[in-house]
Order: sequence, then structure tokens, then C-alpha cells
Amino acid sequence: MLSYNAGRFSLTVPFCFPEYVTPAIKKISKKEKIELNVNSGVANGILCKATSHPLKEIRRHEGKFSFLYEAEIFKWSNTDFRFSYSVSSGNIFGGILLQSLYDYDQSDMFCIYLFPGSEQNRKVFKKEVVFVVDISESMQGRPLESTKSAISAALSKLSPEDSFNIIAFSNEAFQFSTSMELASKDAIERATAWISMKYTVGGSTNLFIPLEKAADMLSNTRGSIPMIFLVTDGSVEDERNICHWMQKRLTNQGVLCPSIHTFGIGSFCNHYFLRMLAMIGRGEYGAAFDLDSIEVQMNKLFSKGLSTVLANITIDAFDDCEEIEVYSSRIPDLSLESPLTIYGRYQGSFPDNLKVKGILGDLSSFTMDLKIRRAKDIPLDSVLARRQIDLLTAQAWFSENKRLEEKVAKLSIQTCNISEYTRMTLLEKNIMKHFGAWKKKGDPQKIVESGPPEMILLQRLSVGFGDQIATAENIRPGSQEPELPEVAKIFIKTTSNYFGGICNRCCCMGCIRCCSKMNNQCATTLTQLCTALACIGCLHCCSESCCPNQDD
Repeated sequence: MLSYNAGRFSLTVPFCFPEYVTPAIKKISKKEKIELNVNSGVANGILCKATSHPLKEIRRHEGKFSFLYEAEIFKWSNTDFRFSYSVSSGNIFGGILLQSLYDYDQSDMFCIYLFPGSEQNRKVFKKEVVFVVDISESMQGRPLESTKSAISAALSKLSPEDSFNIIAFSNEAFQFSTSMELASKDAIERATAWISMKYTVGGSTNLFIPLEKAADMLSNTRGSIPMIFLVTDGSVEDERNICHWMQKRLTNQGVLCPSIHTFGIGSFCNHYFLRMLAMIGRGEYGAAFDLDSIEVQMNKLFSKGLSTVLANITIDAFDDCEEIEVYSSRIPDLSLESPLTIYGRYQGSFPDNLKVKGILGDLSSFTMDLKIRRAKDIPLDSVLARRQIDLLTAQAWFSENKRLEEKVAKLSIQTCNISEYTRMTLLEKNIMKHFGAWKKKGDPQKIVESGPPEMILLQRLSVGFGDQIATAENIRPGSQEPELPEVAKIFIKTTSNYFGGICNRCCCMGCIRCCSKMNNQCATTLTQLCTALACIGCLHCCSESCCPNQDD
């Protein structure tokens, strides 16, 4: 897993496995070898910061560098492999990567990346923040307690000149204060006590009222950046109307209109609605599909939003060129916590000169020229496929556009990524052996197909568009998941270290459900296979960080 924090990219490859997974080998000398290849996507200024193993640099050229570790050992390593590097620039910088494609729509791909720089003293925006929190009965227990802890941590990061408010909602809205409060020590203590005393409330979920109240509170913001953080675990009927209303309101509100950051808990909320609402509001979307990761993932979202250093970002050529398609309708703000990537497709020739513009934390204007580079050995289409499908699906849901749905389906098939508009199938061929005389020398057995293959349609592995019935009945996230049999538990325990870092990027519950149908022999075989794949991955790690997301 490649992550970004405090100006560093960090790669982690698990090496810790349970004793019953590691092959039992006599105490003889063995060779342990790790080869690491990094393609940063940046021409120069790469600084290696730390590593868990004594790596030796064997080559370096224009943003690419390779390392090698070899050692004679008697016991396999149980120390996770860690490697970190930074891009040495104190100021905001970026560039453009282009990739030529030969696929279904005859277009090529571009990726614009912006780094916040390593200057930790860079001025962030003065903020006016409203937390909008779902306290319907389904949030009872871990979801609400984790949310309270994350909000308390976020309040402690506010500066005294910032202001805030909290709105808790179910079928009605409850405000911490009737107006915005300065983030003084006393106000934060009162807010922390207020949110800690909030309990879940029965009834339906009404999302429009608290969002309208939050937008009204931030309508007269001056000299600061307004923000809304929305946390929910449910789905409501008027989600498209909410998006249309917010889109119209933000368009008419001026330069520093509120940025909207959304967070979904569990599988009952409509994650594409939350993603679309964040896209409209130039914000970020986050999610947690299991109870244990709620607080960690929510803290990441809050930290990212609260450390904005460049807002109202625009690219001049995007408005003038009809041949460029940008997958995000509004460009998110740049945060100190993570680089920003803007990507899409273009036809014909790409503009020779592009300028990025925005507003800095001191409210001064920012302009920067972007250099173009051909990504000859960086597969942008593969690196960005998952994010591309998710953004296009959100837009297809919002606009109810059948052509966009077909585009997502084609992209899903081409890149082998699951989507809401495709299904995975198994083809079972009926094979029989035919015995007969042969004129030529050879095996007298001939294998022939007895008929057309049988197609087995697999269960959907995508997240879906929310469950309004479960929301109305206040069913808690994860409460309807069946108890896993022992076979599935063994598989999860065995592979948890290796796949733990990526479980929020793919639908692991689909894999777990699949495992629940296995017999013991199949589970043992699959465990051995995953162990082998993990070892192979550890032997040869290739990190391509040209298009980093907050966790990608």
C-alpha cells in the first residue's frame, strides 16, 4: 500500500505471517531477496527518507530508481517491509502526464497532479466549519461513538480564529448553537460535552433540513473558507433533488462557496450520492464499510479538509477546449495532507500550455504553469481505472444518463474492474473424451466440447445505490451479515496482514461470502495460494506513484 503523509510517500509490504502459513523448512541457509522499483512520475528532486531493510541503490534516472536487498538467512524475515521517499520542493508544484490509448472511444488520457510542497508552515485557510451528523437509531453503538471521537479530535485541530457548529439529525435537526461559535477552548469543551451526550433517535432520516441549515449558517462567510462535513449511514428518497439544490445554491454563492466533504458508513447509504455531493461541493468523499475502520478513515477525511492550502482551483484550457473531458465536474481543493490528481480524456492534440489558478490561504491569487510529459511507461488507464469508474458511475446515477452507464460498462470490461452495470460470470465447458482411429500417429484420445458452455452468473460484488428500506427500518450497519463459518474465518485470519491495507479499495465482503461456501480442502488450497502470491509480491515490489490519492 502506498500512502502519503507529512510530505512523504510510504510503501508498506507485510512480511508477518502466522506460523501455520510460513513453510516449515529445516534450519539451513536461505537467500532472501527484495527488489524495489519506484517510478515517481516526477523528473527530479526525489529524496529517499527511510527503509526497514538495508537496500542498495542500483540505478536512478529521471524520477525512476531501483533498490536491491539480498541476504543469507536461516529464518524468513517477519519484519514488514517499509520504504518512504519525498519530493523535495517547499512550494506547490505539479505537472501533466499524457498517455496514448487504443480503446473503445478513440481518446487518450491525461493526468494533472499537484503537490502541496513540503513547507509545513504554509498558511492554511481560516475556516468556518459545520459538522452534520446522522444520529438516527441505526447509528447506535460503534458508528456513533467513533463519529463522536473523530469530531472531538477535529475540533481540537481548529485555530482560535476559526469558527464551527454541529448539527445532529434524524427526522429533525438539533443544533449545538444557534449561530457559529469561535473555536475557543471553552466553546470546544462545551461542544465536546454536547456531542458526547447525544444519543440515537428513532424515526426516519431527513437529510435536506440539516444541510439547508448548514448552508444558511455559511451563507455570509467573509475572509475564510466555509466547510460542511456530512456523516451518515443511510439512504433517502430525495438524494438527486438535494444534489440539484446544492449545485444551484453553490453556483450562485460566489467565489468562496462552501466545500462539502461526505462520509458514508456501511453498505446501506448511497455512496454514489455522497461522492456526487462531494464532487459538486469541491470536497472529498470517504467511507468505512466495517466498524473497526470508521474512526481512522473519518479522521483522515477531517484532517484533509481542515488543512486546505489552495482553493477554487481552475485550469484555463478546460473551459475553452471541447475535446477535453474532465471526470470531476468541479476540481477539489488542495490539502497539505495529500496530493491532488485531476484526470480525464482528450481527443486530438493536447494544449501545449496550461495554467493552474487558485486562491491561497492568505486569500492571495496563485498561478502556475504546468509542464507536459509523455507517460510512456506509466499505465495511467490501469492506475486510475477504479477511481474513473466510481466518478463516472456517480455522474451516471445523478444524471440518469444511459450513455454514461454504457461507458462505465465498457470501461469495466476493458480494465477488469467491477461496476454497477456489469456482472462477473463463470463459463463452465462441457468436455468429453472421444476415442477413435487416427490416421496420424499420436494419442488416440481426442478432447471435444459436447455443447455450448454453461454460464453461471455470480453474486453482485459492487456497493449498490443504497438501501432505503434498511434506512427506514433503522437497521444498523453490519447487523445483517451472517456468521461466517470456520473455513472463512481461517482464510481471513491468514490473509489479513497482506490484504489489510487494501480492504477499503475492493469489495472484500464479496470475497468473504464466497469463502463461506468453501469446504476445508478448498480453503487450505486458497490459503496456500495467497501465501505464495504474498511472497512473490514481497520479492518484487514495484511502486508507481505518479498519480497518488490519499491512500493510493
